[in-house]
Amino acid sequence: MTTESEELKNIVEAVFLVADAPVSLQKLKALFPEDAAPQHDHLMEVIGRLEEEWQERGMELKKIGSGYRFQSRERYAPWLRRLNEGRPPRFSRAQLETLSIIAYRQPVTRGDIEEIRGVSVSPDIIRALLERGWIREVGHRDVPGKPALIATTQEFLAYFNLTSLRELPELSAKREISEIAEELNLTLPVIPTIEESLESEPSPAIPIESG
Repeated sequence: MTTESEELKNIVEAVFLVADAPVSLQKLKALFPEDAAPQHDHLMEVIGRLEEEWQERGMELKKIGSGYRFQSRERYAPWLRRLNEGRPPRFSRAQLETLSIIAYRQPVTRGDIEEIRGVSVSPDIIRALLERGWIREVGHRDVPGKPALIATTQEFLAYFNLTSLRELPELSAKREISEIAEELNLTLPVIPTIEESLESEPSPAIPIESG
């Protein structure tokens, strides 16, 4: 007979397995009736048991940002990449550079990105990153024109398997954006864009050092 504790573990396991994004403890509690919501300590105990039970399996329970999800273990990535061969996501170099700048310099405006890259940023690039859910507007800079400030999202952390922005590759000196993109596992096929074909300068370095 399934005990109450085992049933809670099964519920949490099922939620983490089917969710398409990391699930926070707050969201997890909200799935239960208000008078039957599990306590924080009880949920953490259940999560600890699940982490232990899945230690020797191909999937692992991973904390991403403020939430948790099941994901394949990194050592099995070569087999999973072969499974998806033929339909990989495709990014332009300009998209990778723009995303790297936002990740390290956030919050930034489109003007900040253009100043660092040395070329104008196509609205299509920003739109593509917004549609993927990797960036969002977080406010406006208090200057004439009130340009939008852009930052990364929880979806960005989840996609790149980061618990927080502190896990971004360290910037000990000025770095080529293409090099940083590679460390972020942005090793997907890169398609040149019309914008890039007009650029004659090499990739810029991010003028910021880690603190």
